[in-house]
Amino acid sequence: MTTTTTVERVQTGIRIEKRILKVLKAMAEVHDMSLGDLIEGIVLHAFEGKAPFGSESLKKIGELRKIYGLTLSAADSHKLIEETSPRKRVRRS
Repeated sequence: MTTTTTVERVQTGIRIEKRILKVLKAMAEVHDMSLGDLIEGIVLHAFEGKAPFGSESLKKIGELRKIYGLTLSAADSHKLIEETSPRKRVRRS
């Protein structure tokens, strides 16, 4: 028997690397769940020092990383800088 817990969810806007988002969305689809539910699960596992994915899911993630060109690793996590888009660049006369 599964016990459910009622929670209060809030809408939020976050900025995330494009290829990471594509892999996350694809994994949510693989597991037939929403992106928010997938992220909540990943975070709750991480908070307890547990791996959020088993070997089959990690294999699928590897395939999706190749498909979407995601070459970033955990070692890159605190070294990412955002690319300045052409629209945001300051033009000097």
